Amino acid sequence: MVLHVTPYPSACLHFLDGLSWSLVFPCYWLLDRLLASCVATSLEKRQRSQDPCSFLTLCCVIAVPCYLILVLASLPFALLGFIIWAPLQAIRQPYLYTYSRPDKHQAEQGQAGIGEWRPQGRSFCFCSANVCLLPDALARFNNLSDTQRRARELGRRIRNGASRPQIKIYIDSPTNTSISAMSFSSVATGFRRTSSLDQRPDQTHTTNGPANTEECPIHPGATDCPVHHSSGDQGSSECPLHSEGTDCPLHPTGTHNSQDCPVHTAGEAPDCPMHSNGAQNGHQDCPMHGEGDPSKPTPDCPIHTSGVQISISAPEPDPQEEEAETGNHRPGEHSGGDTGSMTASRESLARYHSGDGGIGISSNNTLSHVPRTSVFKRPGRKRRHGDETFDHDISAFFPANLDFLALQEVFDHGATTRLRGQLHRYFPYVLSDVGRYGWKGCCSRFKFLNSGLLLASRYPILDARYECYPNGRGEDALAAKGVLFAKVHLGTSHQEQRVVGYLTSTHLHAIEGDAAVRCEQLDLLLQWGAEFRHSSSQPPEGEKVLEDLVAFDVVLGDLNFDNCSSEDKLEQQHALFTQYKDPCRLGPGEDKPWALGTLLDPSGLYDEEVSSPESLQKVMENEEGRKEYLVFPPSKSQCPGSQKGRKIPLKGNGRRIDYILYSDEGLQPDWKLDIEEFSFVTQLSGLTDHLSVAMRLAVSTGEEEP
Repeated sequence: MVLHVTPYPSACLHFLDGLSWSLVFPCYWLLDRLLASCVATSLEKRQRSQDPCSFLTLCCVIAVPCYLILVLASLPFALLGFIIWAPLQAIRQPYLYTYSRPDKHQAEQGQAGIGEWRPQGRSFCFCSANVCLLPDALARFNNLSDTQRRARELGRRIRNGASRPQIKIYIDSPTNTSISAMSFSSVATGFRRTSSLDQRPDQTHTTNGPANTEECPIHPGATDCPVHHSSGDQGSSECPLHSEGTDCPLHPTGTHNSQDCPVHTAGEAPDCPMHSNGAQNGHQDCPMHGEGDPSKPTPDCPIHTSGVQISISAPEPDPQEEEAETGNHRPGEHSGGDTGSMTASRESLARYHSGDGGIGISSNNTLSHVPRTSVFKRPGRKRRHGDETFDHDISAFFPANLDFLALQEVFDHGATTRLRGQLHRYFPYVLSDVGRYGWKGCCSRFKFLNSGLLLASRYPILDARYECYPNGRGEDALAAKGVLFAKVHLGTSHQEQRVVGYLTSTHLHAIEGDAAVRCEQLDLLLQWGAEFRHSSSQPPEGEKVLEDLVAFDVVLGDLNFDNCSSEDKLEQQHALFTQYKDPCRLGPGEDKPWALGTLLDPSGLYDEEVSSPESLQKVMENEEGRKEYLVFPPSKSQCPGSQKGRKIPLKGNGRRIDYILYSDEGLQPDWKLDIEEFSFVTQLSGLTDHLSVAMRLAVSTGEEEP
């Protein structure tokens, strides 16, 4: 199937669409500004109450009559443009596929290597977020404003979070599960590459010194490392652990390099004692412990560390991002007004303090100014309950190496363009402007807004399909809500079979009490999904090709119901949850203890306690904070209105209406899906009234690396 790269099949129709919109836009913009002037956010109300004679109040008094006069003056032109524009929507394509061609630097760093599928499998990271990019007047009903600015900032935060170094910290301690439940005894495994983009070269990046200088993996930042002298010669034949002529257990047979050895970075050394079974568990011949107790780590031992390993991997830097960080902006780009986003959207690196084993927190939040890595321990950051097999946390940042991003409520056309431009600096492939306008097919009512769906991918999109839900009611029927299906190319097996994945992005009916409408939409989602997978797997007529290997089938989106409200019982028992698995769900009406609500109370979006990603993260980690700033299921004993300050018992951890589901049906017999981590992301604090959700999924094939 050919992807739609233009909204219209001919340039003439595209010109007519642009002409009609240029006539409609002045009236549309003025009407939006007029309504926005009448609906104030809580922040604007606070500013006006503090200073009744403020400039903002004066502007509103003057602007409203001016806007009204200009709207009336522009109505004739808008009517003419509407007469041209409306019929064109019947033949408009249901989505726009854009591809950002990688530059020379990106191509050299392995962008073209996506087609190489590793036999042992790969991991992929997914994220879903409702970003509330409505026209400004409508967004204000959700206590949000300035849609265009928010769109630009949303894109910057997402790509900055996704392109940051991926850090994994493992602590060998039977009592600590706050950072990771996994523990490793071998030093080398603590420094393995963890990027989900396996086509990139394996490189470990440090934050101190030149990019080509490798920090000692045994004593990070230390100047008196017994293995690596200050000269930095890590592979020197002059071993610091023995005198000349002595058989060194770190340099057997004169070989100074080993692929997996933290001291030897290349070549092979099969007899290296640092990777023998004994060395990993306290080798009796440890050159540093001597005749002492080898099972107890000492500060001077390069083999037996104190139990902390830090793994850092980073995607290759984007030249555009490097220019932005160094102040070398492209012509036409402005750095003013968004300086805080760089700091707010990057993960602070922690520092490991040796000696007494103390753990501290780094206050610096900018990567370029952190001299070394550190670990911090915070209650509730990552923990496992019972038989949980994966990590879960509340994160202030989007996952590193994010592969697929599904956004909802990207309705405004100008905001879509700004957001897409930012995302293309990280995601090469984007499906946007999804849906229909006017009258078309399933649309029983005129559609003023499209579906609001946007899908961004790091992997090539092979096929896509959009379907509109035909049963929208009330104000929801004014938007072409529906479902977007995509088939992505993940690689090619050694038998020349394509490895593919299926993505489903949707936004269901929002009006409370319409459970039957949402259930009908879920029925259609399952039906259309099966039809899409069947049609996209059929080879072209007359061609014989091998059958595709399916790695995953994932559903992302805002389903507008939760798993704890009594009013949502019908949706909770839908067949969707028999075909797809919800990592946060124990069963109908019961979430796992760590699952978090994703719908924020709009009235508190501008409170100082939640004004930044880090502060919102801390609030969400606290039970009282969740009760204050999350929306909870309605209670019969609760009076309508704001929930702030109420003392009645609240059920669960808030309304979780944003989902990532996955299915292991249809995979190869020996293939297996495992969740590596699940995150609730606060990085879009102040920009939307939803928390984002992210999941990293590992696809294992059961084969060994050749």
